[in-house]
Amino acid sequence: MKRLLLVSTSTVYGTPYLEHAFTELRDLLGASRTVLFVPYALKDMNGYAARARSAFGKMGYALDSIHEAPDAELAVSKAEAIFVGGGNTFRLLKMIYDRRLLEPIRARVLAGMPYSGASAGANLACPTIRTTNDMPIVEPPSLDGLHLVPFQINPHYLDPDPSSTHMGETRETRIHQFHEENETPVIGLREGAMLRVDDDRVQLRGTAGARLFRRGQAPIEIGPGADFPQ
Repeated sequence: MKRLLLVSTSTVYGTPYLEHAFTELRDLLGASRTVLFVPYALKDMNGYAARARSAFGKMGYALDSIHEAPDAELAVSKAEAIFVGGGNTFRLLKMIYDRRLLEPIRARVLAGMPYSGASAGANLACPTIRTTNDMPIVEPPSLDGLHLVPFQINPHYLDPDPSSTHMGETRETRIHQFHEENETPVIGLREGAMLRVDDDRVQLRGTAGARLFRRGQAPIEIGPGADFPQ
């Protein structure tokens, strides 16, 4: 059974790292004792691992960071659960490709290993990373992600502000541009929102809503606790 928790952001204003997702993470991880952390999206992987280790420790889980493992692919094969941290999605994906981890991670998750990811880690679970908000500071060999879900995610989604004088493109405009070239649905996840995926069921969790964008259709507003329409 495929089980995922895809979180818009690792930190909500006024709360420590990941604290807003503790309840959902515990529900996903269950009896797992140790989580394999993927810190590739940030340059300071040692500092990132320490931060994540502290957060997961508060939840009662040990944490191993994949960048400390002598054999990254072996670490994936032995992992009880995996958490992919946020940061720059292009850097994350490039390092996943460089270490030939895309297929090993995908195979483990499809076989039932719990997968959780925040921001860039949520983007990684999608068919591609084409709806990330990040700059391409490095160039991965492909934009293809893990394809664990049949939709794209735009994390940190911001609604258009009718009172703003900013003339640049809104998130909604950018997603419409994506749909000028692509068919895949896009879920705009606001801060505090997260998606729980159990096989084909996708439910919005957390404290904020989300918007579902489909090519050629008006966006659909989804509230916390609701299932996404198939």
